[in-house]
Amino acid sequence: MLGPATDPMLESYITLGYLAAVTKRAKLGTMVTGVIYRHPGILVKMVSNLDVLSGGRAYFGVGAGWYERECLGLGLPFPPLKERFERLEETLQIAKQMWGGEVKPYQGKHYQMGEPINNPQPLTRPHPPILIGGSGEKKTLRLVAQYGDACNLFAFAGAGEIARKLEVLKQHCDDVGRSYNEIERTALGMVNIATGAMTVKEVIGMCQGLAAIGIQHVMFSLPNDHEITPLELFGREIIPVVAGF
Repeated sequence: MLGPATDPMLESYITLGYLAAVTKRAKLGTMVTGVIYRHPGILVKMVSNLDVLSGGRAYFGVGAGWYERECLGLGLPFPPLKERFERLEETLQIAKQMWGGEVKPYQGKHYQMGEPINNPQPLTRPHPPILIGGSGEKKTLRLVAQYGDACNLFAFAGAGEIARKLEVLKQHCDDVGRSYNEIERTALGMVNIATGAMTVKEVIGMCQGLAAIGIQHVMFSLPNDHEITPLELFGREIIPVVAGF
């Protein structure tokens, strides 16, 4: 789905900083930042600065990480899955603490911080929305219920499977005493309308089906996003229709 490992891949936060300067309305964030790539204190500062410099348009997309080849190729540690999820939860705790403005030591299993100062704080209050990527039922969706503002599921999983995942999320919300309606339900899909692989009508139908099972926000990867035509089609023929779903 992502293409060869040698394809061009810009570093995300430098790119987002550039986009903050040349756009006025677009929301800016990653889909998603693996916690294995950056120390959480630095990562929270980066997202905070992005929010300030963009006028409050940042969101914090985060996940446990999965791309072993990239980590090993760049000389980064790639811990076992259990540890990656432990690091994800500690990162979420650190983000909540730093964005809460409380400057006190953080002592976790994997991260220790003596004085996590975060100044300036984000413009978005109480903090940039935390979107946690992944659909794991035991860990990921539990972390969404406990710490997140949004989940992100795979649109290609199908309506039945997505609906079941949302029921699991509801149960986790009940377990931690949180309202399910506080969570924005998002899904990630890929379409290619410029080459005719999908039509505008099919994309609209896909969005309608996802809305019917409770998805509120659909995000699309466009393999030909260097071309202007598919973006114009989305803006002119798809977004005005699906905005009412």
